[in-house]
Amino acid sequence: MWSFALPATYCTYPFHSEKNSILNVKELLDTDVLLKLLFHLPVNYPSTLPDISVNSDQLTRAQCTDVKDKLLEQAKNHLSEPMVHSLILWIQQHLKYVIKESATVCNEKTTLSKGTSTEDGIWMLLLHLDHMRAKAKYVKTVEKWATDLRLTGRLMFMGKIILILLQGDRSNIKEYLILQKTSKVDVDSSGKKCKEKMISVLCETKVQSQQKRFQTFEVKEYSTLDELQKEFETAGLATLFSDFVPPLLK
Repeated sequence: MWSFALPATYCTYPFHSEKNSILNVKELLDTDVLLKLLFHLPVNYPSTLPDISVNSDQLTRAQCTDVKDKLLEQAKNHLSEPMVHSLILWIQQHLKYVIKESATVCNEKTTLSKGTSTEDGIWMLLLHLDHMRAKAKYVKTVEKWATDLRLTGRLMFMGKIILILLQGDRSNIKEYLILQKTSKVDVDSSGKKCKEKMISVLCETKVQSQQKRFQTFEVKEYSTLDELQKEFETAGLATLFSDFVPPLLK
């Protein structure tokens, strides 16, 4: 068992043999958060996920659990390849989002217990994907991210058009974008896992009162453009459709 401690800004040391890591991470309120990460690597690692222990005097037990859960989610994207280095870098970059998300859940529960609406400040994101080579895995991953981040909306297929429409807390939408751009969610032409490079953010805006709030996240396929247009119109998003979808056909 080895251990080391140094600031989060320095990332040049050899992680591949480390199992015990202490990270000093600058968090939301300009406060240093000291994370102790313990990686237990099974015999058949990296084909099997490591056991991860997270401790910090500055975080609650629930927040440490959230950090652990997020690290395990990321680890699934690196099966069969060394991952400790990548996981440490990922949590250094994303700790504030994980903690903020954890705090958002607590705030939402408190707000609900007081009978106050949580619909204020809901945002919407429309993404266009160029293609999906590993469609089944890709779709499953998008569904999981949406569920984990409490985002609703649609993953829409119409011919060669692939759209992701998300609604939810703006910070969770930002976190989704980070996951979408930094995770190995698809495969390249040779079948090797790769990050999404052909993605376009068509629109990111606050949901207006006249627009419908999706209650779930669903994967849907449409045989015609009219069917796709009707989906947008039913949600009060006719303008969003006309502004961004037809140009994709040109």
